[in-house]
Amino acid sequence: MIPVNEPLLDGNEGRYLQECIDSGWISSEGPFVERFEAEMAARTGRKFAFALTNGTTALELAMAALRLEPGSMVVMPTFCIISCVAAVIRNGCIPLFVDADPLTWNLDIEKLAELLKDQIERQGNRKLKAIMAVHTYGLPVDMDPLLVLADRYGLKVIEDAAEMHGQSYRGVACGGFGDLSVFSFYPNKLVTTGEGGMVLTDDPLLAERCRSLRNLCFQPGRRFVHEELGYNFRMSNLQAAVGVAQLERLDMFVARKRAMGARYDALLADCNGLQLPHARTDYADNIYWVYGVVLGDEVATDALGMMGRLAERGIGTRPFFWPMHEQPVLQRMGTLPTDNYRFPVAERLARRGFYLPSGIALSESQIEEVSSTVVAEIAKAGR
Repeated sequence: MIPVNEPLLDGNEGRYLQECIDSGWISSEGPFVERFEAEMAARTGRKFAFALTNGTTALELAMAALRLEPGSMVVMPTFCIISCVAAVIRNGCIPLFVDADPLTWNLDIEKLAELLKDQIERQGNRKLKAIMAVHTYGLPVDMDPLLVLADRYGLKVIEDAAEMHGQSYRGVACGGFGDLSVFSFYPNKLVTTGEGGMVLTDDPLLAERCRSLRNLCFQPGRRFVHEELGYNFRMSNLQAAVGVAQLERLDMFVARKRAMGARYDALLADCNGLQLPHARTDYADNIYWVYGVVLGDEVATDALGMMGRLAERGIGTRPFFWPMHEQPVLQRMGTLPTDNYRFPVAERLARRGFYLPSGIALSESQIEEVSSTVVAEIAKAGR
């Protein structure tokens, strides 16, 4: 079976881990944590960075740092991972969803503008407090108009750059936008620490709040007297050591991902009935974190059916996100807004989209094997 998205760990990871062990610094107070934070902040142009246990806790910490009142509404894409909406709900807020753009698969900026106009200008909804901008699969959200809208309506912005290590928007590093930004370092990301995450900001007050919340809200001078309930979201020195080693090769990882994407593009260009990932916009070239494809309506099977066919041929795949407005757990909880919005693009992506093997260690011959198998199976699926 050709694996889907495996990490590459053949740089200085072993040496740095041995350094942690030899020095005895394996906890969250070790020097690699500060080094990892400083290097991520430098890469994204941020002033403050806080290494955490994973990307999900990074989202939760970012939401908690904003101190939004219970019942506040956060606009976000419906086409994203459930960690995003969980962070909103667990902080006592209400998600308000926007459909996906059919080309970039990110939050649709025109639909965002329509929703904000409807909610704030027409309905006078003063509960709207924030936007969560989630970059999806390889291309970033179109941030300039999003930030204009956020400024117009006085909304906070959380930038979810979990999948965007090394990507940029109009020359500015992803992770450098909004009031707060977050990264994930899960094994399938371009930079991995096994598990891990990070929150970044330029605001010293938000930074101080993140620093406190991450570490159980211990107080200087009165460590075990707590004014607020915090979290233990600290990253260990061992994890940070792996992250530092991974960052040293991030530019190489990005170049390799783009080369892999270009090769897939060339091999699948003439495959009828298959929408390939959008290669570039006027603000960014695709980083191809994963290589996603969408079956055309003329193909007589859905994503699950095609993934099953490919699995029988030894090709590993993964499904696209399932839209948040269709999540059974959220429907049972009754936390979804009742506004009569529709999300046809996200629903279609979920049912007809999946991604092909995209791991950084994938060989040229494996890419060719995957591509030829995809072409053959789509042809066999019929119309």
